[in-house]
Amino acid sequence: MSRKKKRAEKHKTHEITKGIFSVLEKNPEESFNYKQIASRLGITDASGRNLLIKKLVQLKEKKSIEEVERGKYRAIPSLNYFTGRVDMTGRGNAYVVCEELDQDVFVPSNMLGKALHGDEVEVYVFPNRRRSSKKVEGEITKILSRKKMAFVGIVQMQKNFAFVLPTDFRMYTDIFVPKNKINGAENGDKVLVEITEWPEKADSPYGRITEVFGRPGDHDTEIHAILAEYGLPYTFPEEVEHFANQLDTSITEEEIKKRRDMRDVLTFTIDPRDAKDFDDALSFRVLENGNYEIGIHIADVSHYVVPGTLLDDEAYNRATSVYLVDRVVPMLPEILSNNACSLRPNEEKYTFSAVFEMNRKAEVLNQWFGRTVTYSDRRFAYEEAQAILDTESNKIPEEVSLTGKAYEVEQEVADAILTLDKLAKIMRSKRMLNGAISFDKVEVKFHLNEEHVPTGVFFKEAKDSNKLIEEFMLLANRKVAEFIGRKKPEKTFVYRVHDEPDEDKLIQLQGVISKFGYSINMKSRKTITSSLNSLLTEVQGKKEQNLVDTLTIRSMSKAEYTTQNIGHYGLAFDYYTHFTSPIRRYPDVMVHRLLQHYLDGAESAKEEEYEEKCRHSSSMENLAVNAERDSIKYMQIKFMDDHREEEFVGVISGVTEWGIYVEIVENKCEGMIRTRDIKDDYYVFDEKQYALVGEVTKNMYQLGDEVVVRVKNTDLVKRHLDFDLLGKAEE
Repeated sequence: MSRKKKRAEKHKTHEITKGIFSVLEKNPEESFNYKQIASRLGITDASGRNLLIKKLVQLKEKKSIEEVERGKYRAIPSLNYFTGRVDMTGRGNAYVVCEELDQDVFVPSNMLGKALHGDEVEVYVFPNRRRSSKKVEGEITKILSRKKMAFVGIVQMQKNFAFVLPTDFRMYTDIFVPKNKINGAENGDKVLVEITEWPEKADSPYGRITEVFGRPGDHDTEIHAILAEYGLPYTFPEEVEHFANQLDTSITEEEIKKRRDMRDVLTFTIDPRDAKDFDDALSFRVLENGNYEIGIHIADVSHYVVPGTLLDDEAYNRATSVYLVDRVVPMLPEILSNNACSLRPNEEKYTFSAVFEMNRKAEVLNQWFGRTVTYSDRRFAYEEAQAILDTESNKIPEEVSLTGKAYEVEQEVADAILTLDKLAKIMRSKRMLNGAISFDKVEVKFHLNEEHVPTGVFFKEAKDSNKLIEEFMLLANRKVAEFIGRKKPEKTFVYRVHDEPDEDKLIQLQGVISKFGYSINMKSRKTITSSLNSLLTEVQGKKEQNLVDTLTIRSMSKAEYTTQNIGHYGLAFDYYTHFTSPIRRYPDVMVHRLLQHYLDGAESAKEEEYEEKCRHSSSMENLAVNAERDSIKYMQIKFMDDHREEEFVGVISGVTEWGIYVEIVENKCEGMIRTRDIKDDYYVFDEKQYALVGEVTKNMYQLGDEVVVRVKNTDLVKRHLDFDLLGKAEE
């Protein structure tokens, strides 16, 4: 027999073995003869049946299956069942990620059992008969829960029905839609389709179109589709808007009496120039003893958003505002987010405050937490505050607008900002010494015209005015968490935690950064954080900065919400929570409620209830981040569409067997060069070197290399950018 025939025979035997286990394990209470098994596996030829009979005998002799009566076989009760989540590949196969196993279970496309990406499933792992094989294979035997049932796709109309072709590459099947469930969609429209059933013998699931976004490529169509892909809404239900609009948002004397009145203390906000909702304000005054009283005042959202109401249910379901490239999808209706809860200048507002007495060394000597009423004297954009910090004297520079205010008041504000900046820098320095990691990643922003077309790219970097606000928000978050976290007996609370980085991921990071001459000292927690900070400082302004920043962030654990406090590794805090942004984050609303609950002397809240809310909030935060990332990618592709014939220098930011990803240095837009399109050689993926290597020339394209590229194709619908590779950049 030829070697080719032997391989084919071996493969067929392997498939029949998997088939036998599949039939028997799916029906553990029943027994089957070879004819019944052959019928279920679709084996009709004589050689296939003979191979099946032979394999049944072998498996019985190995005690892998049992013969309950002559010629009838049954599965031996097995422990080879596991629970996990489906991770689809782009080729129609999948991996099931199981916590109990040290590696993922590979599931071929014909054994998916109608499972979809993200589903929670039961998977049967085939006994590893080839001991040399490292690959764990299995079959999905049961779908425990669906991750989602609604998908974005393009309509393909037929005479009496339609198919929707999902745009997500991980969705391996189209969806059949009967004519009476098309909902007015036309051929080629981008829509949201909901799966209603998946009949046993149907190749495609059945569904109904629930929303028609419009024509693919149109701006609003694509933005609304991005939100829909993650199950995120872009409008409020009418009843929720109505409920919010009926709220009494006036400031009453009766309510003021229940609060600490801080309206006479100098108070101001510092926010982005285009901000519409102002979560937080700072107050400042010098005490008679020479110390400073600093108030961090946060919008008292919990005063308006009451548990058990339509408004609270909607806020909880959303859990976060979503910041897309051209708009904000708020967690709360506008009457609250931009009006009643926004700490706008020259308006009295209900606030929840953390008030600290601090000395010149930025040490907290006294603290107070509770509900307040405040009055914001002034609104600053970050640029205006920065102009004050940039001046060498205490005189306000001319470029800062001071219209409508007396000079003495403005000088008082300038002095306050300068003092707060000094204290913030001391606090930041202490954090760094304690092992905090300094992530100052560059943010990509776009100049958009009235039609939402990007006309330019700019990078947003944190300056001292940003860091001033950040340090005082961190202070409030940490001190609130400490105040509750250190109480005895323990109280249920919502923490923002961040676990230590995974050692394997750090080793992978080390492998990449060593190419650029950097290293991580893995000796201890202290040396790791110290070398990570050195790394992030050293790469600033260099071509590899964005790549190294991104890879370093990926090596970290994900921050999340939980009632189980393990501290925050990245900030080097033993206690940390989110208290300062309740307009845009539901966990902050929960923190306000719990803090007031304990200030009132109440018993500990139910841990299980809040842990579930934490899980939901973490999950929704993750979806929002993905939607935000997709909207940036969409805008980058839209921007590059006008630069087709131009050449750009880029850095290789990713290497896979199917291609290399390149990030353009001047605008951070990332695209792909497919391996098959590199024509000067046949290139093979070298996993150890993070490189594509030419078989003949040994030419290498490696992670971090600078290359010259040109835009080949822009696909707004699939959000994909393709480059042509013109060669390596000159040194």
